[in-house]
Amino acid sequence: MANPKSLSVLSLILASWIIFTVFQNSTKIRTALKLPISLHHWNFIAKSSSPKLPLHPVVSSVETEIRIKRIIEKLDQLIPPRPFTHISTTTSAAHSTATILHPRDTYCRGDQLDILLEARDHFGHRKEYGGDFLRARMSSPALKAGASGKVTDFNNGTYLVSFTLFWEGWVSLSIRLIHPSEGVSALWRARNQGYDRVIFTGQFASGSSHVDTDCALVLNSSAELCEYLDAQDQEAFYCVRPQHLPCAALTHMHSRSTAVSYLSRQEWRLFERSNVGVEIMENNAINVSKCNGKNVPMKKKCKFGMASTIPGGHVWKETWNPVSCSLAPIKMKECLRGKFIYLMGDSTIRQWMEYFKNSISTLKSVDLHESGKLQHQLAVDVDENIHIQWQKHGYPLIGSLTYSVKEIEYIARVIDRTGGGKNTVIVISLGQHFRPFPIGVFIRRTLNVHKAIQRLLLRSPDTMVIIKAENIRELHSDVERFSDFHGYVQYLAIKDIFQDLNVGLIDAWDLTIAYGTNNVHPSQSVVRNQVSILLNYIC
Repeated sequence: MANPKSLSVLSLILASWIIFTVFQNSTKIRTALKLPISLHHWNFIAKSSSPKLPLHPVVSSVETEIRIKRIIEKLDQLIPPRPFTHISTTTSAAHSTATILHPRDTYCRGDQLDILLEARDHFGHRKEYGGDFLRARMSSPALKAGASGKVTDFNNGTYLVSFTLFWEGWVSLSIRLIHPSEGVSALWRARNQGYDRVIFTGQFASGSSHVDTDCALVLNSSAELCEYLDAQDQEAFYCVRPQHLPCAALTHMHSRSTAVSYLSRQEWRLFERSNVGVEIMENNAINVSKCNGKNVPMKKKCKFGMASTIPGGHVWKETWNPVSCSLAPIKMKECLRGKFIYLMGDSTIRQWMEYFKNSISTLKSVDLHESGKLQHQLAVDVDENIHIQWQKHGYPLIGSLTYSVKEIEYIARVIDRTGGGKNTVIVISLGQHFRPFPIGVFIRRTLNVHKAIQRLLLRSPDTMVIIKAENIRELHSDVERFSDFHGYVQYLAIKDIFQDLNVGLIDAWDLTIAYGTNNVHPSQSVVRNQVSILLNYIC
């Protein structure tokens, strides 16, 4: 059991909006992953006037392999096995209790409200260990307001859930059990057991027709294989080579989920729809008043390099309000004048591209003679010298619709051929397509992107680089492959890996929890607020 000092540090480290704490004590988490005590959500590495970068940041493949191995080993230690003999011994939302500490008839805006949560199993017995994957949120639908809550795991079956009362009016409180600790353990084990829950189909051009073969990150096949290798970073993708065709004839790809599962029948019961995201607090609403002397202090404008608190902010009238700073209204076209904006990654950052095109009438799309929804996009305003482009990341890219791979490349290579400079802004979003695969795939990719950014900031230190965190997604959709638990582990890993670079973070994780979207592609309102943070960074 963790000592009180460790618990105090733990409460500072772990993200407050959605918490998965399987860590046995906070000293382990900080020494193992080198997580900062205070995770800055607007720019989790404080901007330095003299960034300490090595003159020649060459990291050998051996060093990379060692670091990947160490991170995985530490994560294995931090996510302990929780075997169970019957579902009745796992955490039950219905039997767990949530008690408001020091309840009052009326609360004041700006106050903190604390709730003691006691996790119990289906027999009503109190759990003796933590690690449940919980999501705390407060909301006022009539005000279109929401914010995440902070969860502290005492690793003994009890949790402290803290809410900052950001606005006045009736506020509903919610604590959801996304997965019990036993389910978390099962998902972690299953994720790292194999690559074959998703299979890719590659199309090879053969005259006017095409030949389809199986492709994957790892292929267990006795047939001759085509290896598509990034020699610099040692990332590879494989396809079964079709007879009488060269490997270079690969043109298109699509994927599908397989019937493969690494969960037992008993474990699967934990992920039935009725057992995922179950509310622990029922019919809990409080009244929040302004109260005398509780004026809201003025805050500085948000800018690149500012720290934030936990949680990072709240939504009110569908507008994001950071805790530590204020988002100023920015005229998009004026802000982006003379700028080159590179959006790299998945479809959640492609939403930004679509938002820019819809918001700036003079921004014209350039036909790059590609096809499909994942095609490279470029939009230009010639008069204002605005260039915005979106490019998908390299394998793995999951999608049932066929997409072209003729122009596919890894983000690290795109960064390496980017000159950078004070008018260049790079935004990167990675995660969603990596969830169905062993965590080592994501760690390797993130480390390789880190090395490329390090090289970029050496030659062009005034380049602005932003990491967009993952959005939360649907609670009940293909849990073994895409659970938000997988995303949360990646969220922690990406913060750790980039903590030594002067890059910014747009905390889409916290923001989408505050909105309560549960949609990998949230509404335009959510995208608008994510882009608003970017514009405040730039201008």
